[in-house]
Amino acid sequence: MFSATSLNRKNDRNETAVRWLLGGMTGLLVLPVVVILSVLVYKGGPVISFEFLFTTPTKGMTAGGIFPALLGTVLLVICALLASVPFGIAAAIYLSEYAPDNWLTRVINLAIINLAGVPSIVHALFGLGAFVVFFRFGTSILAASLTLAIMTLPVVIVATRESLQSVPHAFREACWNMGATRWQTIRRIILPNAVTGILTGVILEVCRTAGETAPILFTGAAFFLPLLPQSVFDQTMALSLHLFVVSTQVPNMPEGVPYGVALVLIAMVLIMNSLSIALRMYLRGRKKW
Repeated sequence: MFSATSLNRKNDRNETAVRWLLGGMTGLLVLPVVVILSVLVYKGGPVISFEFLFTTPTKGMTAGGIFPALLGTVLLVICALLASVPFGIAAAIYLSEYAPDNWLTRVINLAIINLAGVPSIVHALFGLGAFVVFFRFGTSILAASLTLAIMTLPVVIVATRESLQSVPHAFREACWNMGATRWQTIRRIILPNAVTGILTGVILEVCRTAGETAPILFTGAAFFLPLLPQSVFDQTMALSLHLFVVSTQVPNMPEGVPYGVALVLIAMVLIMNSLSIALRMYLRGRKKW
């Protein structure tokens, strides 16, 4: 009575074909990542050591470690986050909760989307003219971090706005009916329920900030510095620029060093992202809906 018909068998074959097709496409996307990581671990793993991570470069950067570049990258990421996240969240709250739906708001939203697609070299030239020359910050950590913050600001705004809009409107109406103001509703109800999406934007910002070279090349990164930066008005080394330098500019460079630098850069991004993802999962587990 319940034997499969020819139509059922045809649908099953189509379903199997689509499943294998999508699985193959997913495998093609994952395969390059696995190959790249395998090559980096194979060639860069042997050079990773305590000395490599926590000492300064010596002998024209052909020996020693990468600690100044590692520390500089961490400082640039932290300063860029401090500069972009508060302003990005504030802008997203205004656009999502306060701004009227008119032509000006639509133009602002379009400008934010377009800003996300601007090449990084254009942001670098903007940072050079605005922060290095006009505001007289000089080539410094502050100028480089602000340039990175401007570049990644659209990511934070878009992710935060989408997260805010995903909170059910009934939550807002319930708060307003209880006599809460709009800001009380945002602070006590909407933001706590949207924090996981906000962290998604922060994770994406960390990934892009740590790996960018052009924006910091003109604004704050140095080819080589024997001393660690003492303030945000000093220059610093960075892993992304250091990787470019040791790969293309330094003669007689041991083969494993560039791979080791790349491996450390990827590992640092993965660690930062893992911490953010763990926090996001913890907060998501506390949501009541």
